[in-house]
Amino acid sequence: MVTKSETTAVVTQPKTAAVSRPSFKRWFRHFMHMPAAKRYFNKQDQHAIAHAVEQAEQGHIGEIQVVIEGHIPAHQAYYQDVRGRAEQLFAELGVWDTELNSGVLLYLNLCERKVEIVIDRGIKQATPQQVWDDICSLMVEQMKQQQYRQAMVQGVFEIGKALADFYQHAVPDQKNELPNAPIMLE
Repeated sequence: MVTKSETTAVVTQPKTAAVSRPSFKRWFRHFMHMPAAKRYFNKQDQHAIAHAVEQAEQGHIGEIQVVIEGHIPAHQAYYQDVRGRAEQLFAELGVWDTELNSGVLLYLNLCERKVEIVIDRGIKQATPQQVWDDICSLMVEQMKQQQYRQAMVQGVFEIGKALADFYQHAVPDQKNELPNAPIMLE
């Protein structure tokens, strides 16, 4: 199913398949990966991330959605890389559907130890890609030191700072369009 409007083309399976190259190695890695999201992030960690999202969304109209996934589902991993999966979740979860196009998806894939940030079109026009790449790099470095909770909380706060800079003149109505709790996918 392809969903399009005047301003939005939602990522579909054929579109993401065209972007990344099929990989048996990637499929096998994700197929063999044991469920791990709740092992790395317990209830207290999830609560801390939700609290960080709540704080990071103060003072601007940007919306942050956190998704932590153990591995890409095996039936998708052959054709889809981590970036493609993040874009798919961005579309499926409706992060792109915020009122002022101010949604940001912070996606962590534990199997590949990769972080992706997908930003909505309203933010993409005014922020350089380097800002988002730096946040991802910072988080990956902290995760290499096995500071998973700190990496996620710090990443959320850095996204909040970037959104505050982008929306510094906007008057926030503090309407929470996306849930603050991280979405945990095995």
